[in-house]
This record gives sequence, structure tokens and C-alpha cells, in this order.
Amino acid sequence: MENAVVKIENLVKRYGELIALDHFSLEIREGEIFGLLGPNGSGKTTTINCLLSLLSFDKGSIEIFGKGMTPTSYDIKKEIGVIMQNVAVFDELTVRENIDYFCGLYITDKAKRREYVEEAIRFVGLEDFTKFYPKKLSGGLLRRLNIACGIAHKPKLIILDEPTVAVDPQSRNKILEGIQELNRSGATIIYTSHYMEEVEQICTRIAIMDKGRKIAEGTKDELKRMIKNTETITIEVIGLPDDARNEIAHQPHVYDTAYDGQRLTVYCSGGKHNLIRILGVLQNGDIGFGRVYTELPTLNDVFLEITGKALRDKEE
Repeated sequence: MENAVVKIENLVKRYGELIALDHFSLEIREGEIFGLLGPNGSGKTTTINCLLSLLSFDKGSIEIFGKGMTPTSYDIKKEIGVIMQNVAVFDELTVRENIDYFCGLYITDKAKRREYVEEAIRFVGLEDFTKFYPKKLSGGLLRRLNIACGIAHKPKLIILDEPTVAVDPQSRNKILEGIQELNRSGATIIYTSHYMEEVEQICTRIAIMDKGRKIAEGTKDELKRMIKNTETITIEVIGLPDDARNEIAHQPHVYDTAYDGQRLTVYCSGGKHNLIRILGVLQNGDIGFGRVYTELPTLNDVFLEITGKALRDKEE
């Protein structure tokens, strides 16, 4: 088994009467892109702040790279890159000067720092903007600058907190490709996002938290197997007789149906030949139908069923 880069055990964090983290435990292995998901107020940001030793906690332990994390663990902190949701760069410095400044906090050798800064600029695709000040950059380019500042010193552990909020599709794809490239280069990634499709695309393992607790964990496929709905079938059919709908509703693995006079929606739990059986009922009854759609559950379906909440419950 891979080494644990992050190990959180039994973490409790209170704000007065509010329990922000309720005996929360998590293990992130070396080489993972680990998705940390939860609705607003679930405890994600508190977890990250405790992980970075920016917040004290009431109970539990945190280890990073096998060592206990404390506010003065500078040997650990220099191996961590943090890219938070709010862009944190200096308006008075150019793109290159910003990256150089943040890299210089960790890399004192001038030649190495110069090399690292140029690599970071190329990595995020800001070669044509090195002399620009942040206020002149678009939202997407500003996000790329923020990422470059966080990864220029080549950290082993990178924490990305919603790095693609309010950016254009081109910049979003560039950022996601960059995250995967960082991972291939050896970095372990912790990734939070309100975009389920991003998490499905890049994360190797995922934890869902709510009310300060971890309520589910696994690969995207493992998570999808945890929920009732494993397949949704939609068939365009007009004038579906009640007896045919009733027969479909009683097919193996069908647990619910909906019909609006034009579309029949069938919800299945398990099974491999649901569509064949359902179409067989229509054909046996000589019932004409149009287009047929079949959808497997998405990570958003998993999230909704497990938490009872939509993940994108905030303004974007």
C-alpha cells in the first residue's frame, strides 16, 4: 500500500456550541488526486485550515509525511503548496515578480529560483503575460497566476480549494490538465470543487463530508455503487397503456417509474439487462416508441442521495 501523505485521526473542532468537525478521520495516500467534497458549512475549509495548522483543534491528531503537524513545522510546510479559492497575489507586482516572490519564500538559491519561476510560468501558460500586473489579467489568467504562485517551489503536497470558480472553459481545461500533470510529476493533490464533472474527471479517490463528519469515501465507481439508483432509462412513448407501465414497474431491478404522457422514465437499482427487458415489454405489446436514453448515475446523483443536498448551492 502507498505511504500515507496525510493522516487525520478523530479530529474535533468546536466554535462555542457549534461542532465544525465531529471526530473526523481521513487518510490520503502518496500519488493520489483526492477529492474532498461537501456542501457549504460541511467542514471542508476547517479541515484544510487545521491540516495547515492555521487553526487549533480540540481533539485528535494530524500527521503529514509521517510527522506530527504543528504551527512551527516549517520543514513540513515548505513541502506544501496551497491555492485557495480567493486569489492571493500582490497587485503592485507583475506576474513574474509575484511568482518569484512566493517561490523565494521557500527557495533561497537564486539560480534555482529563477529556473523554478520560468518553469511555473510555462506550466500555467503565462509566457505572454509576465510583465502584466494582476489587475490587467482576466479571471482565468488570474487563477493561473494564483496556481503558479502556489506550486513554483515544487511542493510534494498541493491543496487546491475550488481553483476553477468563475473561469472560462479554456482556462478551466488548462487548470485541470495542469493538476493532472503535477500529479504525474509526483505531487499528491487535495482537491475541493463544486463542479462534480471536474471531480469525476481527475480525482482518483473521493470523500464526502457533511456536518463535520465523513459520510462516504471511495473511488467514483465505489461511491456510485453505494446509492440505490444505478441506471435511469428514458423512453419517448405516447399513449402508454396502464397495464404496460405496470408490467414495466414490476420488472426485476425497477424500483420506480414516472410517466408524463410523452416520456416514460424508469429508475433501476442493479441489474445488467434492464433496457432489454423494458423494450421487450413494449415490443410484446406492439407499443411504438421513439428515442431511448439510458444514463448511469453521476457523482452529483451520489452526492444528492447521500447528503440530501445539491452541491452547487451557492452563487457562481
